[in-house]
Amino acid sequence: MSFVWTPHRFAGGALALDVANSVILRFDAARSTDRFEVREQLQGFSAAAARFSAERTLFGDLAPVGSQEQATLIALREATDRYFRAQVMGAETDALLAALMAAVARALTEASDRTSLLSATAHSVIRLAALPERQRLKICPNCGWLFLDRSKNISRAWCDMAVCGNRVKASRHRRKKEDVP
Repeated sequence: MSFVWTPHRFAGGALALDVANSVILRFDAARSTDRFEVREQLQGFSAAAARFSAERTLFGDLAPVGSQEQATLIALREATDRYFRAQVMGAETDALLAALMAAVARALTEASDRTSLLSATAHSVIRLAALPERQRLKICPNCGWLFLDRSKNISRAWCDMAVCGNRVKASRHRRKKEDVP
């Protein structure tokens, strides 16, 4: 199956969230897809992140993850998702924060260099964890992705209006038309 990293795949607003969102339909076991399972897709992510990520100006070109770093990136991705998702949902996060910081420390220790995707993701997690406005972190009600709401009045509802917003609105419109006698 052919796959292309598009700007929509980087709707998270932070590299750490874009990495966490690399699991499509995370909570639907029948349809869930891990975009990093295929090595070529993982390697393509580095180049696409350098072009599309909201933090691209901080990192510039990103070196792909080496085969020895892949497991560390996946562990960081999962810790990132668990912590920030729990935070949005208002759950207790102290233990999750400790696990996330341990994953960050491991990533920074094992990263081949400062320009690697692994290192950049770890730095993105640190910046995101220090975000003073927690209400800006949200979960898309359509796809379940984590995203930063950077709108002025913090009213953004979907990770990407052009994709998830349109799907929700089209579905709502279809239901209305079906209900009309």
